[in-house]
Amino acid sequence: MDNKKILEILDSVKSGKTGIDEAMDRLKHLPYEDLGVARVDHHRELRHGIPEVIFAEGKEQRDIARIAEAMVKKSGKVLITRAAKPVFKDVSAICRRNRLKAVFHEKSGVIMAGGSAEKKGRIAVLCAGTSDMPVAEEAAVTAQFLGSRVDTVTDVGVAGLHRIVHAQKVFREANALIVIAGMEGALPSVVGGMTDKPIIAVPTSVGYGTSFGGLTALFAMLNSCVPGIAVMNIDNGFGAGVLAHKINILRVKQ
Repeated sequence: MDNKKILEILDSVKSGKTGIDEAMDRLKHLPYEDLGVARVDHHRELRHGIPEVIFAEGKEQRDIARIAEAMVKKSGKVLITRAAKPVFKDVSAICRRNRLKAVFHEKSGVIMAGGSAEKKGRIAVLCAGTSDMPVAEEAAVTAQFLGSRVDTVTDVGVAGLHRIVHAQKVFREANALIVIAGMEGALPSVVGGMTDKPIIAVPTSVGYGTSFGGLTALFAMLNSCVPGIAVMNIDNGFGAGVLAHKINILRVKQ
């Protein structure tokens, strides 16, 4: 981010040489911050509403810390997915130095600091089995970080279909539903037949041999006879949380 360029744009607006719409367009495409190991896109939220998020898996611990520190200093918040405890220790220390508190969600490996204080609308996360909870947590925490109010209902899979009855009130009040299932991946179709709300289905890699690491659940969701179900990639709770948040916010603005 180039502060000199920002001041030039603001001065141009003040003098009347540049219109507000033109200035916003220019601000959306200012340079990123080059850390060597990463080019941190601080203006991503300005361009499309969702800030850059750190995917920790496969990254060196020291590199994650550098990226997180750059984000915290510029925006006062950071979200990291698929992180381990040692990463949390580094990020927590960085946040304390910047008067922020970092929280580690151990099931999903999500680290969150800052984020939207005001929660709007409502999203429901339905989880088929206890083994699917890490993905459900990733989806819920992501949506909460972005500013959505989230209700999570766990262990309502089709092997005990009667259990979903008590969840109906929860998803009746939601603007969007995230439905997560492994094994045969049937839960999104069942829920889809019970509601008119947008459904985001997430297959998980949970299951025995012929679940093929989540492919069986993925194919089942893609082939659902209930029309209009959006399907995420296997175990992609983060993507589901982002999409549900976008739908939720659109409904709130209506």
